[in-house]
Amino acid sequence: MLIRKTILSLGLALVASLMVGAANAQPAPDFTLQSSTGENVRLAEQRGKVVMLNFWASWCGPCRQEMPLLDAMYKRYSAAGFVLYGVNVEEDNTDAKKLIKELGVDLPVLYDPESKASSLYKVDAMPTTVLIDKKGQIRYVNRGYKPGDENKYRDQIRELIKE
Repeated sequence: MLIRKTILSLGLALVASLMVGAANAQPAPDFTLQSSTGENVRLAEQRGKVVMLNFWASWCGPCRQEMPLLDAMYKRYSAAGFVLYGVNVEEDNTDAKKLIKELGVDLPVLYDPESKASSLYKVDAMPTTVLIDKKGQIRYVNRGYKPGDENKYRDQIRELIKE
């Protein structure tokens, strides 16, 4: 019984850490990073849209697995005011560029070689996915990826688009 209660409380703590929610929302730290197209992108300029930041690395297996799924979400919801940025955290983006080409994804990629944005968002797991509402508030933080998580992402995106 004690083991069951411990597992349950750990599970609840994990769920609570993943869901910030409206009541505990915090302002999303602003940053400017260079995109794969060469232009600079400033997060604060995305106010009024739902923004997903997906921090990833080319060496991360789960990142590779979820990238095509994220690309599909980007294509599906972009007309509804949704923006997705894949934020590559590697110092050298050569492997990241190869992976993007290999996977054939179109989502915008930002490069964070000096870990500026990664530090602001306290990224401690690969991948880390952050959802920001239209007011610029962090609403969800998802650490790691396992098959099926894309359904949770879709629900979170839809909720924030409706607000």
